[in-house]
Amino acid sequence: MIEISSRLTLEDSEVEMTAIRAQGAGGQNVNKVSSAIHLRFDVSASSLPEPIKQRLLSSRDTRLTNEGVFVLKAQNFRTQEQNRLDAVQRLAEWIQAATKVQKKRKPTKISKGAKVRRKENKQKQSKQKALRKKIDM
Repeated sequence: MIEISSRLTLEDSEVEMTAIRAQGAGGQNVNKVSSAIHLRFDVSASSLPEPIKQRLLSSRDTRLTNEGVFVLKAQNFRTQEQNRLDAVQRLAEWIQAATKVQKKRKPTKISKGAKVRRKENKQKQSKQKALRKKIDM
Protein backbone atom coordinates (compact mmCIF):
# COMPACT_ATOMS: atom_id res chain seq x y z
CA MET A 1 0.00 0.00 0.00
CA ILE A 2 1.48 3.32 -1.11
CA GLU A 3 0.29 6.30 0.94
CA ILE A 4 0.02 9.53 -1.03
CA SER A 5 -1.77 11.55 1.65
CA SER A 6 -3.93 10.84 4.69
CA ARG A 7 -6.97 10.23 2.45
CA LEU A 8 -5.32 8.94 -0.71
CA THR A 9 -3.60 5.58 -1.16
CA LEU A 10 -2.57 3.33 -4.05
CA GLU A 11 -2.46 -0.42 -4.18
CA ASP A 12 0.95 -2.00 -4.80
CA SER A 13 -0.52 -3.84 -7.79
CA GLU A 14 -1.19 -0.52 -9.59
CA VAL A 15 2.54 0.26 -9.74
CA GLU A 16 4.88 -1.91 -11.79
CA MET A 17 8.53 -1.85 -10.72
CA THR A 18 11.36 -3.67 -12.45
CA ALA A 19 15.06 -3.74 -11.58
CA ILE A 20 17.43 -2.68 -14.36
CA ARG A 21 21.11 -1.94 -14.59
CA ALA A 22 22.06 1.59 -13.66
CA GLN A 23 23.91 3.88 -16.02
CA GLY A 24 27.04 5.90 -15.37
CA ALA A 25 30.14 5.38 -13.28
CA GLY A 26 30.28 2.62 -10.72
CA GLY A 27 33.20 0.39 -11.58
CA GLN A 28 32.87 -3.32 -12.20
CA ASN A 29 29.80 -3.61 -9.95
CA VAL A 30 27.61 -1.57 -12.32
CA ASN A 31 27.89 -4.26 -15.02
CA LYS A 32 26.59 -7.13 -12.91
CA VAL A 33 24.08 -5.69 -10.40
CA SER A 34 20.60 -4.45 -11.35
CA SER A 35 20.21 -1.69 -8.78
CA ALA A 36 18.19 0.89 -10.70
CA ILE A 37 14.38 0.80 -10.57
CA HIS A 38 12.10 1.37 -13.55
CA LEU A 39 8.64 2.39 -12.26
CA ARG A 40 5.54 2.37 -14.48
CA PHE A 41 2.19 3.74 -13.30
CA ASP A 42 -0.88 3.70 -15.55
CA VAL A 43 -2.78 6.84 -14.55
CA SER A 44 -6.02 6.13 -16.43
CA ALA A 45 -6.32 2.56 -15.03
CA SER A 46 -5.55 3.61 -11.45
CA SER A 47 -7.95 3.90 -8.51
CA LEU A 48 -7.34 7.65 -8.13
CA PRO A 49 -10.34 10.02 -8.12
CA GLU A 50 -11.33 11.27 -11.58
CA PRO A 51 -10.42 14.98 -11.06
CA ILE A 52 -6.88 14.03 -9.97
CA LYS A 53 -6.52 11.67 -12.95
CA GLN A 54 -7.53 14.49 -15.31
CA ARG A 55 -4.99 16.89 -13.76
CA LEU A 56 -2.23 14.27 -13.98
CA LEU A 57 -3.03 13.42 -17.61
CA SER A 58 -3.21 17.07 -18.62
CA SER A 59 0.16 17.89 -17.03
CA ARG A 60 3.01 18.55 -19.43
CA ASP A 61 5.40 16.17 -17.70
CA THR A 62 7.91 14.49 -20.02
CA ARG A 63 7.74 11.32 -17.92
CA LEU A 64 4.11 10.82 -19.00
CA THR A 65 3.65 8.85 -22.23
CA ASN A 66 0.93 9.45 -24.83
CA GLU A 67 -0.91 6.39 -23.49
CA GLY A 68 -1.10 7.95 -20.01
CA VAL A 69 1.61 5.84 -18.36
CA PHE A 70 3.96 7.59 -15.93
CA VAL A 71 7.51 6.21 -16.36
CA LEU A 72 10.18 6.93 -13.76
CA LYS A 73 13.76 5.75 -13.45
CA ALA A 74 15.38 5.80 -10.01
CA GLN A 75 19.14 5.23 -9.92
CA ASN A 76 20.45 7.75 -7.41
CA PHE A 77 21.44 5.17 -4.80
CA ARG A 78 23.68 2.10 -4.80
CA THR A 79 21.11 -0.35 -3.47
CA GLN A 80 17.96 -1.56 -5.14
CA GLU A 81 15.86 -1.04 -2.02
CA GLN A 82 16.87 2.61 -1.64
CA ASN A 83 16.09 3.23 -5.32
CA ARG A 84 12.72 1.50 -4.88
CA LEU A 85 11.84 3.78 -1.95
CA ASP A 86 13.05 6.81 -3.92
CA ALA A 87 10.87 5.90 -6.91
CA VAL A 88 7.77 5.44 -4.75
CA GLN A 89 8.43 8.73 -2.96
CA ARG A 90 8.85 10.62 -6.25
CA LEU A 91 5.62 9.10 -7.58
CA ALA A 92 3.79 10.17 -4.40
CA GLU A 93 5.17 13.72 -4.69
CA TRP A 94 4.04 13.91 -8.34
CA ILE A 95 0.50 12.84 -7.41
CA GLN A 96 0.42 15.18 -4.37
CA ALA A 97 1.29 18.11 -6.63
CA ALA A 98 -1.80 17.33 -8.72
CA THR A 99 -4.09 17.26 -5.67
CA LYS A 100 -3.43 20.94 -4.95
CA VAL A 101 -5.86 23.13 -6.89
CA GLN A 102 -4.41 26.47 -7.88
CA LYS A 103 -6.49 29.55 -7.16
CA LYS A 104 -7.85 31.30 -10.22
CA ARG A 105 -6.05 34.56 -10.88
CA LYS A 106 -8.11 37.74 -10.54
CA PRO A 107 -7.03 40.32 -13.09
CA THR A 108 -6.36 43.69 -11.46
CA LYS A 109 -6.77 47.18 -12.91
CA ILE A 110 -4.48 50.18 -12.61
CA SER A 111 -6.06 52.85 -10.41
CA LYS A 112 -7.20 56.15 -11.88
CA GLY A 113 -4.78 58.07 -9.63
CA ALA A 114 -1.82 55.98 -10.87
CA LYS A 115 -2.78 56.74 -14.49
CA VAL A 116 -2.98 60.50 -13.74
CA ARG A 117 0.40 60.49 -11.91
CA ARG A 118 2.03 58.63 -14.82
CA LYS A 119 0.68 61.15 -17.32
CA GLU A 120 1.85 64.10 -15.18
CA ASN A 121 5.35 62.58 -14.84
CA LYS A 122 5.55 62.07 -18.61
CA GLN A 123 4.52 65.69 -19.24
CA LYS A 124 7.08 66.96 -16.70
CA GLN A 125 9.84 64.87 -18.32
CA SER A 126 8.82 66.13 -21.77
CA LYS A 127 9.05 69.78 -20.63
CA GLN A 128 12.50 69.17 -19.11
CA LYS A 129 13.77 67.67 -22.36
CA ALA A 130 12.21 70.47 -24.42
CA LEU A 131 14.12 73.06 -22.32
CA ARG A 132 17.43 71.33 -23.20
CA LYS A 133 16.99 71.92 -26.92
CA LYS A 134 18.77 74.71 -28.78
CA ILE A 135 16.86 77.90 -29.09
CA ASP A 136 16.12 78.85 -32.70
CA MET A 137 16.37 82.55 -33.56
